[in-house]
Amino acid sequence: MKKIARFEKVSQDRFLLDAGAVATATDYATIKLPKRATKGSAGYDFYSPIDFTLAPNETIKIATGIRAYMEEGWVLKIYPRSGLGFKYRLGLNNTVGIIDQDYYYSDNEGHIQIKMTNASNEGKTVSVKAGEAFAQGIFLEYGITYDDDSQEQRNGGFGSTNK
Repeated sequence: MKKIARFEKVSQDRFLLDAGAVATATDYATIKLPKRATKGSAGYDFYSPIDFTLAPNETIKIATGIRAYMEEGWVLKIYPRSGLGFKYRLGLNNTVGIIDQDYYYSDNEGHIQIKMTNASNEGKTVSVKAGEAFAQGIFLEYGITYDDDSQEQRNGGFGSTNK
């Protein structure tokens, strides 16, 4: 198994700035780095730093307090936890989060934020406690075309490239 990445916490100031009024320094202190649940798991569980409840059609942006260093040629893809997607239709607003290798070096410290919506069509409300897994990330190797000539530098996320 290749070891190509590591998770780190962003600074407390960055976390509090991005989390806004929903999080505190106490929440920052309890942030857990993503982990695989079992030896055979592909996904690294992301744990919520806060309690949250979403009724059907409600949305939340979660500042995870996490950043990911990756070797060149790798990407981190973020998905909802399978059980939450299956039971509540909890999904990412951008379907799949793409964390590029160079996002780590952005001015925002490469802070991974996850925006989710409860798309339940059965009227189910979902509740997640601080410290519970709510999303998962999978590292994948990727390739580029023979004629690729990109020289641009990233600074930010959420549509920051091509600006």
